[in-house]
Amino acid sequence: MMSPASAATPLPTPPLLNPTDEDEEDEDDQLSEADLAEMEAARLLREQQIGQRPGTLIIRDDALPPRLILTSYDEDYFHEHEYASYDELLHFFHKHPEKKHWIDVRGYRDLDLIQSLQADFRIHPLQMEDVLSDYQRAKVEETDDGLFLVSRMTEFTRQLDIEDDQLSIFTGPNYVLTFQDDYDDCLEPVRVRLRMGRTNLRRHSPLYLAYALTDVVLDHYYPTMAAIGDYLETLEERIFQGRSDRRVLNRILHVKKDIVRFRRLVYPEREKIAELLRMPDEDVPEEIKVFFKDCYDHAIQALDLAESYRETVSSLIDLYMSDQSNRANEVMKVLTIISSIFIPLSFIVGLYGMNFQREGPNGQINHLNMPELYSPWGYPALLALLAFIVVFQLIYFYRKGWLTNK
Repeated sequence: MMSPASAATPLPTPPLLNPTDEDEEDEDDQLSEADLAEMEAARLLREQQIGQRPGTLIIRDDALPPRLILTSYDEDYFHEHEYASYDELLHFFHKHPEKKHWIDVRGYRDLDLIQSLQADFRIHPLQMEDVLSDYQRAKVEETDDGLFLVSRMTEFTRQLDIEDDQLSIFTGPNYVLTFQDDYDDCLEPVRVRLRMGRTNLRRHSPLYLAYALTDVVLDHYYPTMAAIGDYLETLEERIFQGRSDRRVLNRILHVKKDIVRFRRLVYPEREKIAELLRMPDEDVPEEIKVFFKDCYDHAIQALDLAESYRETVSSLIDLYMSDQSNRANEVMKVLTIISSIFIPLSFIVGLYGMNFQREGPNGQINHLNMPELYSPWGYPALLALLAFIVVFQLIYFYRKGWLTNK
């Protein structure tokens, strides 16, 4: 049975991030009600798992209804269909044991379905518990039929957060079984390659499909890091243009948290692939290890980018603090110049504010007690003196470059 290839969905592009002065007030400083509800649900789920028997399957309240997509293929055959009934999917799977199959399960809400999959594909209860926990670090384990791999799919959102979803992969003699809790993913390029016809995906074993899924997850790290890099450049330009404020620092710290989180996601991915490369050829053939070595290189590059961006964030924080210090110095310079101008004026005014009596107790005239106060030109002369001092100081400060940025 041949089914027509559906239209390919383009790979999601990183968001265009360009914070401006007209941005609304940051909502990062305050958690929304949805964020608080999500944190509370996660806390309750963790508490619910405390003390449970190992291998206990717990479905989250916000889990999506499951969707079952079966892709069967070989070099000359391709069949892709979404099944409403698991029994129909299983019937087609057993009817074509000579084909290679990719069973994609999206959504975990149906516990009976999960238990049926666990029984039919001989999945260990602890491994199925890891699938449903949805916060496992990247890893690889051996199973009775093949391998169990966990990867983290990432995306940098317009809300400046790194979203990551778990992709669980089970391999068998003629199948790959994947689990994910969301309907959207980054695996569409693999589906497109399967629909294209005579490709390596069609010719190689199902383990090669597991490699292709791992590889596209790793490749999707680069748009995430590219979006972070573009945003860091935008923040840097904003600081250099003198438009930095407290919100800029909040954004820098937010991105720093995202980069640290991203590094925590990528580092286990590198260790997982390194463990795959160390497995015996009976589990991972040498011709497949060659491709996983390429994945290992991608993981190393992603880690290098994360380290580079972490240093960039530290430099941005130093740059921001230096900019704020320079601004404070500019303010202090202005205040110092104003104080310097008024210090001699205050001295002169204070000097003439002293109450020396012109006439003594016996009526005699004290000619040395500020006689200029009684001169007809005393007050204008004093004003002229004060104006001369101000002008002289301004000229002096200007020639020194203190009134300019030179």
